[in-house]
Amino acid sequence: MRILIIHTAFIGDIVLSTPLVRKIKEVYPDSFLAYVTTPAGAGILKNNPNINEIIEYDKRGAHKGIRGIYELGKRLRYENFNMVITPHRYLRSSFLSWLSRSPVRKGYDIAAGKFFFTEKIHYDKSKHEVEKLLSFVNSPETEGKRYEIELFPDISSIEKVNNIWKANEFENKKTVVIAPGSKWFTKQWPVEYFNEVIDELSKDEDIKIAAVGGKDEISIPLHTEKITDLRGKTSLLDLAEILKRADVVLTNDSSPIHIASASEKARVIALFGPTVKEFGFFPWSKNSEVLETENLPCRPCGIHGGDKCPEGHFKCMRDIVPQKVIEKIKKYLGKDKNG
Repeated sequence: MRILIIHTAFIGDIVLSTPLVRKIKEVYPDSFLAYVTTPAGAGILKNNPNINEIIEYDKRGAHKGIRGIYELGKRLRYENFNMVITPHRYLRSSFLSWLSRSPVRKGYDIAAGKFFFTEKIHYDKSKHEVEKLLSFVNSPETEGKRYEIELFPDISSIEKVNNIWKANEFENKKTVVIAPGSKWFTKQWPVEYFNEVIDELSKDEDIKIAAVGGKDEISIPLHTEKITDLRGKTSLLDLAEILKRADVVLTNDSSPIHIASASEKARVIALFGPTVKEFGFFPWSKNSEVLETENLPCRPCGIHGGDKCPEGHFKCMRDIVPQKVIEKIKKYLGKDKNG
């Protein structure tokens, strides 16, 4: 059995598909599993022992335009896949599925290009994204079973993080990791709020604070003199190893939510403003909570957020006050007045 997953969405979406990868290998233990994803997606899936082959779809480079997608489709056709699973709901992915010429092509019933699929899977908006993805493969043995997010940092990432922990004296300390960025401005908790959290937590010598993010997030003006600033200095699997070791991860509604959900240790505190849990992209981790401004008539204003608040007040984020977040973190770390 040769199975292919086509998923070329954002990093968080790719991370959320790892429970599906595990389930496929349980239902089809002798299968060959390949995965088509973006170069960034390939970076986060690297070393996953359940994936036999990762195929990069570089839609802005080697596979740009119609010619590029046809060339990739030709390669997939030569690989003779028995089943293609396409969670990505965009037309290019649906078309690529069809180009594979696999006899079984599964995709969501709301996908653009759903007519390219031989089997349409119901997209249940009431479920978490992980549960939606798991619905692509079913068997009596796996019914009702929970599958976790799995990421596999390699030795180089583990050694790099070992050095970070040692150099910054994180060992035997409580570690709070802050992820202040997002691709969309309205998903970002105000930077002055993050700085209030940093200022308060840094008063406790038993608490160490690190900031993570990409190079494009270095410009966010955090109080860097009070933290270990790792923004722009880590790969995705380095980040996975960092979040795995954290005691608390404070993050906007962005990919660190999902990467941190692979950690058994980290308490994930997710800040939701323009988006809501009902979209299905809240933390999969059982050790997590979402902080949001409830009963705000303008929420949600979009599944991805935007460049500015349509109402001009940004209450969805501004009403999540720093003191509330600080109290949550201190209580979890046993640092509150009753701790």
